[in-house]
Amino acid sequence: MSEYQYYEFQAVDYRLSEKEMQELRGYSTRARITPTSFINEYNFGDFKGNTDAWMEKYFDGFLYLANWGTREVQLAVPARLLPADTVRRYCSSHAASSREKSGKLILTFLSEEEPDGEWLEGEGHLSSLLQIRNELAHGDLRSLYLGWLMGVQADELKASEKEPPVPPNLEALSGPQENLADFLRLDPDLLVVASRNSTRTKEDAASTKERSCWIASLPAREKDEMLVQLMEGDAPRIGMELQSRFLRQRDTSPSTVGMKPRTVAELLALAETQRQERQQEQARQAATKKANQERQATIAREKHLDSLKGCSETIWATVETLAATRQPKSYDQAVQQLGDLRDLAEREGHQAGFKKRLAVFRNQHSAKKSLIDRLAKGGF
Repeated sequence: MSEYQYYEFQAVDYRLSEKEMQELRGYSTRARITPTSFINEYNFGDFKGNTDAWMEKYFDGFLYLANWGTREVQLAVPARLLPADTVRRYCSSHAASSREKSGKLILTFLSEEEPDGEWLEGEGHLSSLLQIRNELAHGDLRSLYLGWLMGVQADELKASEKEPPVPPNLEALSGPQENLADFLRLDPDLLVVASRNSTRTKEDAASTKERSCWIASLPAREKDEMLVQLMEGDAPRIGMELQSRFLRQRDTSPSTVGMKPRTVAELLALAETQRQERQQEQARQAATKKANQERQATIAREKHLDSLKGCSETIWATVETLAATRQPKSYDQAVQQLGDLRDLAEREGHQAGFKKRLAVFRNQHSAKKSLIDRLAKGGF
């Protein structure tokens, strides 16, 4: 099996200078490098840079994929927009970890499993996952909880460890969150049982008036500084920071007080029960579908035989004609016609006559090995 490794870095809050792009070019002559990205695939050799260092200095997102099963995502959020102690409650394993560097809180999600088929191509995944940065800045912690579940799935947490607060609406993930769960191969049964302790809420959208009042309450000096930063091209970061601050101050998220946290062992046991129940339901549905198909096939077969009533001699003549052609396709049609004759004979109680005539037919065409083989395969 040939080797495949995919590396992609994306910058959202920062644009690389020409000098920085040349620095990155020194690590690869084949990579696609733009002021906001570095993308390269390796079928031999390896990446010569330091992914952690690049995330700390240049980029806001990183995705790695290898055909032997390793998948990694790193996302950087401005540290002032996401409390580090909150992140540590969720990202406390090798599968989901965090570090703070250069004013960034960098999250790492890692999945290492043996591939179960054709490997996944890397291109196109990171763009969607970058939206999780905005979700986190706006107080949506569902992706962090997914990371904690990855630690549970990887057996990296103690069985007695209790889950962190379960974010609301876990049963209805956003598109980027679904993509993260799929990319990391998160056990869907584990996610289902984890979602049972998640409250369901509707987003309480803020009105323009509410936002205007909040902006008006900010110190004039602070707003002036932000306007300067906007003029300098820092609009994405400023917008994310303002939205994050507004939502944290507004804080309309539901309380999780009173929800009993479950242990790792309890979640794994619930997931196994859920898996068995799902498989049993799938087997039941498959059996029902098969029974329905068989019933419909029986009805169709009976209608077909009804249409052939009184036509046995005509069918036998057709069989003889088909056998005389010495063509494989005609032999197949002859076997099919014999099936009709057999079922007609069984329905009318003429099995003995059919068997006798079939024996004569086989004897007459015994030199035609291909036909005889088809007859044997068809049960004649």
